[in-house]
Amino acid sequence: MRHQSVHTTVSRPPIVVLCGSTKFWEQFTEAALYETVAGWIVLAPGCNLTQPHPLWADPAQADRLKQVLDDLHLRKIDLADEVLVINPGGYIGDSTAREIAYARSLGKPIRYTHPA
Repeated sequence: MRHQSVHTTVSRPPIVVLCGSTKFWEQFTEAALYETVAGWIVLAPGCNLTQPHPLWADPAQADRLKQVLDDLHLRKIDLADEVLVINPGGYIGDSTAREIAYARSLGKPIRYTHPA
């Protein structure tokens, strides 16, 4: 009987981070589905501040949370091998433009769901 080495290294699947306006939440879900089925580890926004929720019902709290989430998303870009921009109709808002610029500064490959 042959035994495998304990030191066998397993390569991880590539990581993609989804960027874009959360007003396209359904498109985020669809993109995550397709990327997952294609074998990618998917990082995406974890919440949608455009939909009401008690965690961000207070406007001051919502503003603070947005800053925390924006920084957290940059850390996701740090981890990613590639960026997929969710941009129906070519739409890219200010936050997404900043994320794209940040990803470019790191040399991350960037794909778009629609021509930019």
